[in-house]
Amino acid sequence: MTKVLVTRKVPDKFIQQLEEFADVKMWDEEFVPMPREKFLEEIKDAEAAFITLSERIDEETLEAAPNLKIVANMAVGYDNINIALAEEHGVTVTNTPGVLTETTAELGFTLMLATARRIVEAAKYIKDDEWKSWGPYLLAGKDVHGSNVGIFGMGDIGKAFARRLKGFEANVMYHNRSRHRRAEKELGVLYVSFDELLENSDFVVCTAPLTEETKDKFNAAAFKKMRNDAIFINIGRGATVVEDDLLQALKEGEIGGAGLDVFREEPIRADHPLLQLPNVTALPHIGSASVVTRDRMIQLSINNVKSVLQGQPAITPVTDK
Repeated sequence: MTKVLVTRKVPDKFIQQLEEFADVKMWDEEFVPMPREKFLEEIKDAEAAFITLSERIDEETLEAAPNLKIVANMAVGYDNINIALAEEHGVTVTNTPGVLTETTAELGFTLMLATARRIVEAAKYIKDDEWKSWGPYLLAGKDVHGSNVGIFGMGDIGKAFARRLKGFEANVMYHNRSRHRRAEKELGVLYVSFDELLENSDFVVCTAPLTEETKDKFNAAAFKKMRNDAIFINIGRGATVVEDDLLQALKEGEIGGAGLDVFREEPIRADHPLLQLPNVTALPHIGSASVVTRDRMIQLSINNVKSVLQGQPAITPVTDK
């Protein structure tokens, strides 16, 4: 019988759909990744793999899985997968675009507001019993309303982020590898160079995927060009940032703060130097973490697996084009 490998525990209602046409092998942990050795062992005779960002699809994986037909990645990004190599092996790769756009933008906007208004710091201030009296500048933050916001990466999530900023009467700039004139017209956003975005933004928001062009884009040189009171928000990918350079920029006051939902190495540990700074708000990669959206991501992944195994085209294929 066809075997489908599922590398993270998901609700029974989804597994039951797969069991209608396949033998399902599921890793029985929700918060602990499948060990690499176990993954390589289980994928050997699988025709489909439903994976998360924790699993790496490389030459070793593909060589170990001669029967593999589809890898369904439960994410929009797919930097954990060698797409070109998968194509060479005849393996279809799918992702989950569209279904998480609004949820991720909503989380990013929440993160920006929380960082700007020092919400986490203020909550800790009360819990630590430090609140003794009112003061004119007690935990004074930064306004989002009427501010200049620069978005790096004007994909679907970037556009959704820009729509939310309209209600705050913010001036929105963006930089992308290509211009989006329709977004400029509909959302009133202004296309600028990367340097202009850095130099003129109160908030710099990274929503970009990880590519060769975006890797390490936010480095020491980039942070030096930002305003001293600017806040950096990253809901894209952790490796777009050189974290040592971000740490230095924050310590030296080159920028005012940072809100981060993604990191180079995940999960980030509590003793990480960035987490010791009061002007850093850090979240555990929860951009798409609403129940409805996660259900939709899982369902789309299952639909992709079912379609390919039944000899039909994938619904949301990823190509190396």
